Amino acid sequence: MIIYTDGACSGNPGPMGIGIAIYDGENILKKISKPIGKGTNNIAEYTAVKVALEEAKAMGAKGVEIRTDSRLVVHQLRGEFRIKVAHLRELKGEIDLLSKDMHVRYVWVEREQNSIADKLSKDAIS
Repeated sequence: MIIYTDGACSGNPGPMGIGIAIYDGENILKKISKPIGKGTNNIAEYTAVKVALEEAKAMGAKGVEIRTDSRLVVHQLRGEFRIKVAHLRELKGEIDLLSKDMHVRYVWVEREQNSIADKLSKDAIS
C-alpha cells in the first residue's frame, strides 16, 4: 500500500488541514481531506501521517510506504534527525505505536509528485 500525505497550515500557526491519498498499485482506494484545528505546519504534517497509518491499519495493511514532500518529517520519522519539540515527539511516539505491527517505510517525494495530497490538505483549510 502506498500512501501520499500532506499537511497544510494557513499562517503558521493557523488553521490546519490534512490530505491523504491511499493507493493499491495504480488504483486509488481512498482520499481524505480533513480540517484538524489550529496549529503549525509540522503538526499538520505529522497528523497526516498518523491518520494515514490509522486508515492503513483499519484496512488491514501489513506493509505501507508513506510518501510526503516534507524532508524534515521523513528524516525525523526515520530517526535520522532529532525532534526538538515535545508535542512533535509525542506525535512521533503515537506514529511509532501505530506502525508497530506493520512494515512502514517513509519516502520523500517532490511536491509535484504529491499533488493530490497537497490539494486535499489545502482544500481542508479553505
